[in-house]
Amino acid sequence: MSLKSKTKLAGLLLATLLASPVRADSLDSTPRTAIMTAFAPEKAAMMALLKDRKTYRLQGSEITLGSLEGHPVLLTESGVSMVNAAMTAQRLIDRFKIARIVFSGIAGGIDPSLHVGDVVVPEDWAEPLEDVVMRETPDGPKAPAWMADEVISSIPPFGVLASKKVDTSTGFHQSFKADPALLATARKLASGLTLKACSSDGRCLDQPPRILVGGMGVSTMSFVDNAKFRDWLYDAWKARATDMESGAVAQVADVNGVPFIAFRSLSDLAGGEADANRMDLFMTLAAENAAAVVKAFVAELPKS
Repeated sequence: MSLKSKTKLAGLLLATLLASPVRADSLDSTPRTAIMTAFAPEKAAMMALLKDRKTYRLQGSEITLGSLEGHPVLLTESGVSMVNAAMTAQRLIDRFKIARIVFSGIAGGIDPSLHVGDVVVPEDWAEPLEDVVMRETPDGPKAPAWMADEVISSIPPFGVLASKKVDTSTGFHQSFKADPALLATARKLASGLTLKACSSDGRCLDQPPRILVGGMGVSTMSFVDNAKFRDWLYDAWKARATDMESGAVAQVADVNGVPFIAFRSLSDLAGGEADANRMDLFMTLAAENAAAVVKAFVAELPKS
């Protein structure tokens, strides 16, 4: 083969490699329910329920394969924040055979009718701080005119912050929906499940906790402990709870076509308490209640 032919062949091979998508190697071929948690107390509550555990380390994260109620599952801690949650969700989809994603964790209560310890299972997840920091004008805060189709006109702004739709490869979204079939399973078990009113560390609630399926959940990059912002989330978004991960995972799941659902137990009232934030008091109980509902939920899933 001539030097010219070899050079041409090498060029063709390089072009083919550059045009081909880079695929990560699969680490497991079993279809699994991926259970995500944000931080250590949530993971510990779930880990105690798993059997037949095998742990991988992947890009600094621990991913544990095992079984829960006879179903193959995967458990991992994403780390707190929307970015960490999104990266972890995509990593799981890329490296494992994920049948569905379930988030188990705590949240701040927004709906004033709810109490610490209640478990909420929203049917929609929004990202209110995907927003425009508006320009101050003599006529009040204004978003650029060319963003009119992106700003959510039905949601009143919070000061200079105007919520906008989330732009993804599947279109512009005001919210991302939990999977209808998974929600139906959650509704099926909700009325027959009794949750603990006292945690393993001896802290007890004033009233028995409930499971509430449906409504709106909201996720932001901010820990919310502000009564005015809480009121806005309830009045503008009709939110039941807020966290820092679920909306991002719902977005990743939507783009990848993976069913998603989140179970969030209220550890605090996001600034609605009469005194101080109570997350440090009821974090363990909330994490254990969320894990208990996820265990019952997984038991109701169809066998592969």
